Amino acid sequence: MTQMMKRALINFFFRVFVFLFILGIYITNKTALVDFMTHQFTFGISEYGISPLHVLWGVFMLMMMQHIFPNKYLSMAFNKGKIDGFRPVDGYQRLELLEFVQAMNVKAWAVMAAWLWFNAVFALLYLLKIIDAADMLMLTVFFYLCDYICILFFCPFQRFIMKNRCCINCRIYDWGYFMMFTPMLFIKNFFSWSLFFTALLALIRWEIAYSKHPETFWYGSNEKLQCQNCKEKLCQIKKGMEKS
Repeated sequence: MTQMMKRALINFFFRVFVFLFILGIYITNKTALVDFMTHQFTFGISEYGISPLHVLWGVFMLMMMQHIFPNKYLSMAFNKGKIDGFRPVDGYQRLELLEFVQAMNVKAWAVMAAWLWFNAVFALLYLLKIIDAADMLMLTVFFYLCDYICILFFCPFQRFIMKNRCCINCRIYDWGYFMMFTPMLFIKNFFSWSLFFTALLALIRWEIAYSKHPETFWYGSNEKLQCQNCKEKLCQIKKGMEKS
């Protein structure tokens, strides 16, 4: 098992813990979640004090900052777009690269359209007051867990739309935070909007990198993304499940 796989599994179980923790509050004291999501957010001691939800907000923000300013300790999938360290494939055709970019863009925006339509259902339910802020937070935490389920076990976007060979090569790999915090857009609160708009910045950074250096995103032009050169092997569990 690679070091990156071990880190991915640790992250997965941490997200399971976070999901179960918030689910426990949701079941036993849903009003507290509604109050937190709708009260005036402060950084100091307020009537709510420094709660575990404040800590969770800080964890979310720290994780997104690492994606806006990527470092060498992140997966190689996050560091695509950096021209330093790029290992070009000898003789790759620029036309093939452009065809790849066009095909992936069409699929990526199909994913975006599907995701926005899916979340529009919950937004409408929220605006009609059929569900409340606690439900939207619970949905967000569920998406937070699903992000690593997609990486390690099964990704419907990969299987049915993108059809990329692995997450390392995925065109939309760093869309995760934007997707998980989409429900936060509809709650008028510093806690929620800071998460959504920071996630939007991470998405914009990724898209700028993709538009500037698409050659670093394709295994046909970047040797580092080819299976024989991958040192992370994040696809091990997923491929094992497909064979069984």
